[in-house]
Formats: sequence, structure tokens, C-alpha cells
Amino acid sequence: MTRSFTTFTAALALSTGLGLAALPAHAGGSVSVSVAPQNADQEKAMRLGLGIYALANGIKNGSISQNGIGNAAGLIQNGGGNLGIVHQEGNGHVGTLTQNGNGNAHGLFQFGEGTEGHVTQSGGETGATFQFGW
Repeated sequence: MTRSFTTFTAALALSTGLGLAALPAHAGGSVSVSVAPQNADQEKAMRLGLGIYALANGIKNGSISQNGIGNAAGLIQNGGGNLGIVHQEGNGHVGTLTQNGNGNAHGLFQFGEGTEGHVTQSGGETGATFQFGW
């Protein structure tokens, strides 16, 4: 029974792999990972990381940096003590970051091609979003 199951599993994996190989390279897609601290220590570490990134890039409260063609980004901050970063590398990205209230910190980082991300914070929130598109 195990041998038949293993043979079936191998055949299924091979046929699935061949099917994926037949997809055109321009099929496109993306993956997003959002990170939010679960406790005060993690929040301090994340704010420190975003702060170091901001310091290294000469950012005081907020910044949009784009390297590519056809990117669109927006950053809206209503309140004080907010740090907002939208960083786009590649082509065809769309990203917005809206921070309402005080003490928000978030970085939206987009790489590759054709990602879309929109983040809204309401006060005292911390996070980072990483998007990779192809």
C-alpha cells in the first residue's frame, strides 16, 4: 500500500510540476507579508528598525521612494509623531499609506513588478508590509 501511494504521489507531483512549467512566464502574481508586533518588546524592535531605515535614508516623518517605471504611491499623515515609508523597486506598483492619529509607524516595501498595497493606521500602530511581484 505504501509503495502504491508513493508512486501515485510521485506521479501527481511530476504532472503538477509539468503543468506549472507550461505556464507562460508573463502569468504574473505576487506575495505579500505583513508584520505586526505582538508585544511591547517586538514593537520597540520594529520601531527601532524603521527608525534606523529612516535615519539611513534621511527620512524625518515620511517618505516615498520609487525606482522603476509606472509606479504610483501616496502617503497621508493626520496627526503627530508618525513615521510612514513607501518604498518601490521595480515597475507598475501601487501603494498607499494613510496614518490617522498619533504615534504610527509603518513601512510599505514593494519589489519586482505589479504589486498593490494599501495600509491604514488609526493611532499608535506599528507594522511593515513586504510585497514581491512578478
